[in-house]
Amino acid sequence: MGGNVERARHWQYPELPGVDLLRARYVHKNFVRHTHEGFVIAAISEGVEIFHHGGFDQYAGPGTLALVNPDTPHTGRAGVPEGWRYGAVYPGPELVAEIAAETTGIRGAPGFTSPVLDDPYAAGLVHRVLRAADEGDPLAADTFLRAAVTRLLRRNGGPLPQRPVRSAGARTAARARAVLEERLDRPPTLHRLATDLGTTPFALLRAFRDVYGMPPHSWLTDARVRRARRLLDAGVRPADVAVAVGFSDQPHLNRHFTRIVGVPPGAYQRERKNVQEPSGGPVVPSKAWQNR
Repeated sequence: MGGNVERARHWQYPELPGVDLLRARYVHKNFVRHTHEGFVIAAISEGVEIFHHGGFDQYAGPGTLALVNPDTPHTGRAGVPEGWRYGAVYPGPELVAEIAAETTGIRGAPGFTSPVLDDPYAAGLVHRVLRAADEGDPLAADTFLRAAVTRLLRRNGGPLPQRPVRSAGARTAARARAVLEERLDRPPTLHRLATDLGTTPFALLRAFRDVYGMPPHSWLTDARVRRARRLLDAGVRPADVAVAVGFSDQPHLNRHFTRIVGVPPGAYQRERKNVQEPSGGPVVPSKAWQNR
């Protein structure tokens, strides 16, 4: 797979609004625990990815798809020394719900039931979406995306589980999350947060992890990166984004952003500018990225 060279492209195609696209080849990349606001549909081409999901390590190899529902904590790393190569699409919940309502009998909010599915045909559809986006073919890109989501929902779909009735601990965790959302750039200590909410640090830590799948400090970093993406999409300079979301400087933003998104914030923003400024034209990847 070309030695230890890593490369990634994270972009959007204007004709698929709200859908992020990714091609990547990673060897040493180690994605920290994080979430996505939309779905992850990642088709593995070579190598093996291991991602922690639902309390277990999941293994995805060639011809399989790694499937993650919105707001579901997970990680990602290589499962073999040569790493892994994949293409991914990230459709939003509204689009997946629209497709499910039209093509399946799923009632309620749709989602994937298993995090790994062995389906080379569906994996091929994902790569066709990316190829069509590269070639500027909106009809094909949209068609293949809808075909892929439909097939995956029919083979591996169901209603997302309803959230259980909130316990006292869950209510405390939700209040803590609300505080952190308001104070991304100046969060309190765990002790101060717990005291203000009328609980103890370890009780809050337990409750927060039970509800959101990660401790408050990890959730905070994830939330900061989510907000950073929105600011970068709006054209804010990375240095200003770092301050706005609470990172001490741009290098800290770069480190955390890359560990969650997979590309540095500067590269991420350049792709967005190409979408927003059609006169400049899209960045055309090398032939090694095309037809894959």
